[in-house]
Amino acid sequence: MTTEERESYKPMRKIWKLIAADFDKQKDGPYLFPGNASDEILSKFPPTIIIESEFDMFITEACRLATRLRRAGRLLELVIFPGNTHSSLFLPWCESGTMLKDAKEKISKEYVYGTIDMK
Repeated sequence: MTTEERESYKPMRKIWKLIAADFDKQKDGPYLFPGNASDEILSKFPPTIIIESEFDMFITEACRLATRLRRAGRLLELVIFPGNTHSSLFLPWCESGTMLKDAKEKISKEYVYGTIDMK
């Protein structure tokens, strides 16, 4: 467990309880935590791109899920933004926010529309 994961556990548990209809019943299921999905379920995932921050509280789980999706032939890309934290990618005034916006545009062009212009 990373420092970020350890520090965010209690607040995230509160959020998970708000999201889940019944956290105690769902905590081991794939709907709340996709990393808990069986290999059979993962093999039915659509082609998947995972975007993560180096110092995100979910980095360990995201990398584990990416590995399992790769084995199932469902991972298109695992993109990790170095030096960033969980929310920094979503702050439009930060350089990392601009990087995320650019990355999403390139991913859309390459994987959704089938063309990419790397200007």
